[in-house]
Amino acid sequence: MKAKSDRLAAHRRDDQSPPPVRTRARAAARLRLPREVRRTQILAKAYEFFSEYGLTAQTRALAESCGVSQRLLYSFFPSKAALLEEVYKLEIAGSFKAIWFAELKDRALPVEQRLLRLYRDYYDTVTTRRWLRLFLYASLAEVAMAPAYIGGVLTHMLEIIVAEVAAEQGLQVPADPALVQEIGWVLHGAISHLAIRRHVYHNTNPLPAHEVIALQVRSFVAGLPAVLPKSE
Repeated sequence: MKAKSDRLAAHRRDDQSPPPVRTRARAAARLRLPREVRRTQILAKAYEFFSEYGLTAQTRALAESCGVSQRLLYSFFPSKAALLEEVYKLEIAGSFKAIWFAELKDRALPVEQRLLRLYRDYYDTVTTRRWLRLFLYASLAEVAMAPAYIGGVLTHMLEIIVAEVAAEQGLQVPADPALVQEIGWVLHGAISHLAIRRHVYHNTNPLPAHEVIALQVRSFVAGLPAVLPKSE
């Protein structure tokens, strides 16, 4: 996936047009923003900017879109890599809810209901168009965002999913964590690709996403006995 060079060029041309007339008071107020507020604004804009134009987009254009100088941008983030690391922490990993781990283990509900609750929320709050675009751009650019997210957050969730479905059905969980994770990817990969189809490929299938998620969850739960042996 290449950055949208034509769109970015247009974006830069727009930035070169004369700025709207502002009063000196408004301009001064903009300059007096507290550093933490300014930093938060830059991070939010960086998330939007890199998800649209790709990670090859230049920080000079980002600074222009933020209405600040490149020098000021680098006073907050010493390098582009440092900026991207902060975007990852806030927007990629930060979208993940730690409570999902506890909810997955709450056996007061049948495991199918727990998975439905998890993945409907995950689909709506994590796998948005912007999140997916940035994640895919980062993967193609071989930036550490995707490996860090998968290794630091996602694999643990996949292991819990397999363990909880197996426990309810009296199945034996493999001793090899790599195998357990691959089994979990059967479900997670299907739902992730649903989000990619809808938000990136612009697939027009009219079936509501939550109904597709229910179909995928039921298929996974029903199919696990074909993969794992009964517990002794």
